[in-house]
Amino acid sequence: MNRDQKVSVYRKEHFNAAHRLNNPAWSAEKNKAVFGLCNNNNFHGHNYELELQVTGRIDPETGYVIDMKILSDLVKEKVTDRFDHKNLNLDVPEFKDLNPTAENIAVVIHGLLAPALPAGLSLKIKLYETPRNFVEYPVEW
Repeated sequence: MNRDQKVSVYRKEHFNAAHRLNNPAWSAEKNKAVFGLCNNNNFHGHNYELELQVTGRIDPETGYVIDMKILSDLVKEKVTDRFDHKNLNLDVPEFKDLNPTAENIAVVIHGLLAPALPAGLSLKIKLYETPRNFVEYPVEW
């Protein structure tokens, strides 16, 4: 076996959260025009689906890229425990001054998880806000 080859493993998780898309620097009319129903003063919710791709070399001792139980526990600690059944705008400090769009949520999740992974592993995530609307981070240009 070639020890230099990299393999990707995937894990799916989910969380439910409410948010409101709003730019406080804009007028109510502009926010409504840009964000539509997502600007509801009383918030709205989504059933988010999170797909994680972890890429690295296979550990010759375990045969794993990463132990999926370790990855699952990490996602629970860093993401689902802090986002699930929360109002992202009000309950999650990362969104105090950051509009909780799917794009920003994906970047925040990546920032929470990537530094906690063992050295030598890379992380890519897909976040599905709806079955038809999703984002991927990071991406190559």
